[in-house]
Amino acid sequence: MSSVPDTQVLGNNLRDRELLEHTVLNLISEPDLVALTKDLVAAGGENPGGTEAATVAVLEDFCRAAGLDVSTETVAPGRPNFTAVLPGGRAPGLLFLGHSDVVPAGGGWERPPFEPYVRDGRLFGRGSTDMKGGLATVVIALKALKEAGADLPFNAALACTVDEEDLGIGIRAYTAAAREDGGFSYSACVVAEPTDLETVIGCRGDSYIELKVTGKSAHSGRPADGRNAIDAAAKILGLVRDDHARLQAEQDALLGAGSWNIGRISGGTGTSMVAAECTVSLDRRLMPDEDAHLILDRLRARISEAGIDTDGITMTAEVTMEMPGFRTPADHPLVANSVSALADAGVDSAVTGWTAACDGGFIARDLGVPAVVMGPGGLNDQAHQVNESVSIAELVAAARAYALMCLRHGRS
Repeated sequence: MSSVPDTQVLGNNLRDRELLEHTVLNLISEPDLVALTKDLVAAGGENPGGTEAATVAVLEDFCRAAGLDVSTETVAPGRPNFTAVLPGGRAPGLLFLGHSDVVPAGGGWERPPFEPYVRDGRLFGRGSTDMKGGLATVVIALKALKEAGADLPFNAALACTVDEEDLGIGIRAYTAAAREDGGFSYSACVVAEPTDLETVIGCRGDSYIELKVTGKSAHSGRPADGRNAIDAAAKILGLVRDDHARLQAEQDALLGAGSWNIGRISGGTGTSMVAAECTVSLDRRLMPDEDAHLILDRLRARISEAGIDTDGITMTAEVTMEMPGFRTPADHPLVANSVSALADAGVDSAVTGWTAACDGGFIARDLGVPAVVMGPGGLNDQAHQVNESVSIAELVAAARAYALMCLRHGRS
């Protein structure tokens, strides 16, 4: 009995894969993609000031109709995390990550921000770039894979979390649940945030540090009778500025450097009184290997070394928000998969880093899953901007690239 030559088997497998990819790409519908993005934009979800429930309802209805497995987890009232899964085999899968909230629209829009419209090849509305368009592209890709009968040897999934634009309660709840779930098995994560379809392999993290300096009030005519909290806070901010300068002298080629920003300060009760209290809000951008709590410990030590928190001055401080950074090696298979899938979707994708932060750091740190950020829309010129918009061509290219990444995930 003769056997089929290995080269013929490989050739047949290659032709089968190419045929499947062609079939899947043909099932990605631009009208469906535009319609879903519009529905997601219209659902709103301003944070703070609203909830993400309406956006999740749109996703849930669409994904259920597409035959995907869907689930929700309520993180806070009206704020559900959402997961859609295209089930496959037991091999480690590919996870897509997004968020359902948007920043407040504000004023100055040429049309109502949650009444989306299309003009000149772009879809306008709050969240179109950050990141309702990214969410739509992922689920359209999963729908096409389902319709094509793609028999993946792993699960492909979208995890959509709440509160990314503020304190990150959604991603924290998601990673905590994933750590407890014995069935969680993913070997790569694609964060569908807007990158102009560049493949971002590293991000800085972010943290908020709140300081409260307390002194003693006195009449301004006898300032020596009091202890001025604003004066003490100014000395602390001098330490912060010195540390910022030190950080800038140690630039990383991909991510730059950690940084401090003094975002808000308030104190005192009257011009004729020595200020008894002063509060300061600091933003500390983090490199992937930095920990905000250790940074605060070092700041406390420098304050004590400088003698600022003595002679009637006390200082309390806490980290109120921390979002870790991450870095994925440039030669990781996930990076190659992203670049090649984008190329076959018609996009020449640069491999870059971000000075911004995203939820991918939690996936990398807490779950040990390597991540890249890659999605439609512009972070710097569209996200959080008045008259926000996204290119429809980028939406289509992203959906095609995501589908190809699923089909090629795990191949050597």
